[in-house]
Amino acid sequence: MNVVWGALLVLVVTAATVATMLLVRRRAPEGGYFADGDRAAGVFGVLATGFSVLLGFIVFLAFTSYDQSRSGAETEALMVIQQAETAQFLSTPTSGKLTGELVCYARSVIHDEWPRMESGTLGDEVNPWGIELFRTLRPYEPKTASQQSAYDKWLDQTSQREEARLDRVHGAVGVIPTSLWIVLFFIAAVIFVFTLRFADSGERRASQALLMGSVTSVIAALFLILTALDHPFHTGVGGLEPVAMERTLRLADQAFTAVGTGVTTPCDKAGKALAR
Repeated sequence: MNVVWGALLVLVVTAATVATMLLVRRRAPEGGYFADGDRAAGVFGVLATGFSVLLGFIVFLAFTSYDQSRSGAETEALMVIQQAETAQFLSTPTSGKLTGELVCYARSVIHDEWPRMESGTLGDEVNPWGIELFRTLRPYEPKTASQQSAYDKWLDQTSQREEARLDRVHGAVGVIPTSLWIVLFFIAAVIFVFTLRFADSGERRASQALLMGSVTSVIAALFLILTALDHPFHTGVGGLEPVAMERTLRLADQAFTAVGTGVTTPCDKAGKALAR
C-alpha cells in the first residue's frame, strides 16, 4: 500500500463527508434532528460496536492469511537451501543437476512468480522448475546407505517445500469474500447516514466537521488496512517481498564458493530456461 496514495484517499473521503455534513447542517434545526440525543447516541453506539466487532473478526482473518503467506515464503526458502545441501550427498551427475535446478527454482520465484502474485495472474500454475526437479530425481537409484538417507530426506523436504509454496500462493487471491465486503460497505453507509442526523445548526462548524471527519477517517483507514492485509503481495509499506528467497540465493552462493562446489544453472538470472 502506497502511504501517499492511502493518506490522499483518506483525506479525500474525509473532506467529502465533512462537506456533506456542513451542507446538511445549513438546513438542520437547532439542537439536531433527534429530540432525545442520549437515545440517539445509544443507537449509534450499537451500530459502531457491531461494525467494530465484525471488522475486528475480518481483520483477524485477513491477518491470519497474510501471516500464512509470509511464513510459507520463509519456509519455502529454507527448504530450498536445505535441499541444496541434501543434494550434495547424492551421486553425480544427479547432485549437480538438482543443485542447478534449485537455484533456477529460487530465481523463478523471485523474478516470475512474485510479480505475477502482485498482479493476481499466477493462478493455480505449478513452478516449472519443480517439475524439472521431479524429472531429474525420478530415475535416480541410491546405491549406498548415505545416498539412500539423502534420497529419503530429499523427498520429505520436497513435500515441505510444496506445502510452503501453497501457503505462500494462498494469500495472493485474498480470503475475504465479496459478500463480507458488501456488508462492510453497507454498515459504513448506514453509520454515515446516521451521523448526518446529528447535524445541528446551533453547533459550530468546526465541531460538526470534527464529528463527521473523525468517524469517516477512521473507517476509511481501517478499510485501507483491511485491503492491504487481504492482498499481501503489493509494492509499498506492508507488502510482502521475496527477501527470504533472495537471502537463500546469497547464502547458497557463499556456501558453494566456500566448499569449492561449482554450480551450473540451466536458466538465466530471471529463472527462464536456457535453450538446449
